[in-house]
Amino acid sequence: MKKKVVIGMSGGVDSSVAAIMLQKQGYEVIGLFMRNWDSFANAELDGAPTTSEGICPQEVDYNDAKKVCDKLGIPLYRKDFIKEYWDYVFTYFLDELKKGRTPNPDIMCNKYIKFDQFAKEAEKLGADYIATGHYCRVKDGQLLRAVDDNKDQSYFLSQVSKAQLKNVLFPIGDMVKPMVRKIAEEYDLVTAKKKDSTGICFIGERNFSNFLKNYLPNQPGDIVDIVTGKIIGKHIGLMHYTIGQRRGLDIGGTKDRMFVVGKDLEKNILYIESGNDEYLVSDSCVVNEINWTYEKKISKCTAKFRYRQKDIDVELEFLSENEILVKYPQGVKSVTPGQACVFYDGEICLGGGIINEVRKNGKKLWYL
Repeated sequence: MKKKVVIGMSGGVDSSVAAIMLQKQGYEVIGLFMRNWDSFANAELDGAPTTSEGICPQEVDYNDAKKVCDKLGIPLYRKDFIKEYWDYVFTYFLDELKKGRTPNPDIMCNKYIKFDQFAKEAEKLGADYIATGHYCRVKDGQLLRAVDDNKDQSYFLSQVSKAQLKNVLFPIGDMVKPMVRKIAEEYDLVTAKKKDSTGICFIGERNFSNFLKNYLPNQPGDIVDIVTGKIIGKHIGLMHYTIGQRRGLDIGGTKDRMFVVGKDLEKNILYIESGNDEYLVSDSCVVNEINWTYEKKISKCTAKFRYRQKDIDVELEFLSENEILVKYPQGVKSVTPGQACVFYDGEICLGGGIINEVRKNGKKLWYL
């Protein structure tokens, strides 16, 4: 009797080819499309984009997923997780922004929706396994990087627990993106040449500032040069800026390179540094909300403080079960509160946590 796999069908090329690979491996495959955001109810408020036919991207994705499943001869179910997404992901996202931090809601979506709520729904459908189109691998219950370094998504799965990784399949983790595209073209799938999705999961490619102000009203304030103390412009609201940001500052009259280096929530000040990036450099940070996918504690490893970053050599000092001091004496730029710090030992993703405090020379950086 064939083992049954319920795969998350997103309407993109990755999940489409993942379904093909599962079929080739002899599984009985069932598709499940997740609807996490009510684009219809929130269309006017959010300013959600539509196609020339007036269809929102979420419906386009569902239609594409249905066409793929029909072509492959697999059933496709559709399930709303709108309330769960609001409660566990979107509320967290807003709360973090209110604190002046830079959250990563996609990581929480994986933790609470794709590998929790989705898995429970898959169990109702009789699944022996669940699968997604993520670029990563699992071997003996351990999360590993993908073969394709450029597409590796283990960073975004760093908050998924070891228990949640049980009975999970990542069918394209051993593949590179061009190979995935080629297979989709060979099967003449509607998703073969479809553009990869970008942006935050529920926002997509709509204007972030316009979207956000509907939920957190803008509070304009001063932009201050952290070196001179001079006011050099106005910001539209601290939530719209992140550490290290260079573009979108809208400050005229200067040719110097400018970087966002900090925020003062009480005074509603955005601090920038011009000319160099000294204030962006830290040498340690405190990380909490720790999740381990590896059973052994390691004191020396590498880490990523943001998704596209190269691995950084770090040393870990365990302050408690849920708090680690991460040391990198060589100095790293733009380590940002609210972002994920993910630990690696070679190809193994050890787990990760959320950056809570950034330090330099043993002291918390006051402007962060």
